[in-house]
Amino acid sequence: MSGTRAARIEAPLNDGTIPASRVPVVAEADVVVVGGGPGGFAAALRAARAGARTILIERFDMPGGVHTSGLQGAAGEGVGGIHTELMERFAAKGFIYVATENDLPGWAGNPLSHYERNMKPGSPFRRASFNPEGAGCEMALMLAEAGVDCMYATAFVEAIVEAQAGRDNKIAAVVVHDAEGLRAVRGKIFIDGTGTAELAARAGAPVGSGGGGQPAGADWDGVERPIPGGLLWIMSGVDFAQTARHQESARDPTLSRLIAEASAAGDIPPGLYRPRMKGGNVYGEAYIGHPTLDFSPMLREGTFVVWQNVPYEWALRMDESAGDASRARGELRGFIEAEARFLRKYAPGFSAATLMDVGRFVGVRDGRHPVGEHVFSLADAREGREFRDAISKPMTKTFFWDGPRKHRFQVPFRCFLPKNVENLLLTGASLSFEYETIFMVMRNFPWCAQTGEIAGFAAARCVERGVSPKEFEWRETYF
Repeated sequence: MSGTRAARIEAPLNDGTIPASRVPVVAEADVVVVGGGPGGFAAALRAARAGARTILIERFDMPGGVHTSGLQGAAGEGVGGIHTELMERFAAKGFIYVATENDLPGWAGNPLSHYERNMKPGSPFRRASFNPEGAGCEMALMLAEAGVDCMYATAFVEAIVEAQAGRDNKIAAVVVHDAEGLRAVRGKIFIDGTGTAELAARAGAPVGSGGGGQPAGADWDGVERPIPGGLLWIMSGVDFAQTARHQESARDPTLSRLIAEASAAGDIPPGLYRPRMKGGNVYGEAYIGHPTLDFSPMLREGTFVVWQNVPYEWALRMDESAGDASRARGELRGFIEAEARFLRKYAPGFSAATLMDVGRFVGVRDGRHPVGEHVFSLADAREGREFRDAISKPMTKTFFWDGPRKHRFQVPFRCFLPKNVENLLLTGASLSFEYETIFMVMRNFPWCAQTGEIAGFAAARCVERGVSPKEFEWRETYF
């Protein structure tokens, strides 16, 4: 375990610049949140509503992360707090689209479905999604209403860390890059809403790389790989009823016959569709290759979001390697164009379809894992451990690699506190969790929003009381 290099200074920031590089300090606040995904958004909103002067730094043009800029838009029942408020506001604005078995007969149990493929064919289902662009606008409005100072189109670059004798280090400021170049933002409490623990790593917190249990099949080559990321895109004008008729009449449920025909004609580039890597362990059948199409209905009738996954065998670490990140963006866009072209030419129901939108970034499913004051483990869940600093009442969740079995457990506030850094709080997928518990269980929209809200609440209370997060005593459950 090792932290990424952090810029360090010896003197306080008292002259309006960072001594090490003379980067001008252009803003300061009580609470500075880096990253505006569901966790960072909720953290900034909650901190501002609690009276803290709050700055949110976001690299894209709106908050919401993978669910807005990344197009996923997963709607659902509110789980309380800000998440419930969001779902209610999205619904009131008409941003939520719901598809059922009445809208898409033959969708349940269909191997083309991202979410409903394992259901019994003909089963009732309800798939809700929200309009990513509309949701991003609404989230931006909520931040503005709360008085959050949002720095959009602003990339996080570095953490400026001060050493403290006999104590953990302290973040004094973060360096960002925007239209005016390199600038710095000072704060009292910082919150990592990056989704990949980038702030924690650059501040010097110990982190582990993504990747956990590996496929155990005979074709495994021994290379450790993180769960591959994905780039989402949207296609409209699809007549899925025609597609379903072809699947049934041609006995071609995965469109493999059409794929073979297109491949023989040279209409599919190598690597677009490939066999699954064999094996099991934590991954099971999930994300091991991308041999078939992968859809979910969203926005309106005839519109689907499509997953284009990074090939598993590439073993890309997009949160750590600029080369890997660039390769993923370039090659996946090529795959998307090829897949859209294939569908329009070969697949019934797609002849009039249009490639409507592509996500602004490739989502990282399995990034850095910070080491906190407590590292939540699978044993914590299996044994139903309770903690004096539990953030919520006992929750029940299913662990996909464990049966699947449901476990009832609590998560301690110490998982929000990275080692080595005094004034930093973690959120969402960047909490201090072991791989087996963070993946597929603790990285969804409701969880990230809840943990962000908790981090924002704690940050505001720390500012109010003049203490650091490490000194803050968490005594009562929040949810």
